[in-house]
Amino acid sequence: MNEGPAGGRSDTHNLAEGAGAAALAALLKERRIMRGKEVAVILSGGNIDRDLYLEMMARQPVR
Repeated sequence: MNEGPAGGRSDTHNLAEGAGAAALAALLKERRIMRGKEVAVILSGGNIDRDLYLEMMARQPVR
């Protein structure tokens, strides 16, 4: 499994919003305890085309 929301992006074409990735972050933090167990994580956010996402991110001003 890829790490965190960026991993979800490349695996499923979904980009998690901050709170939508909280369950995944908790699972990754406890991966040693959860190893070998069957788990399900709800990851919420949006489905976006990779090229469109990169174009939009390139337009965002740096703060």
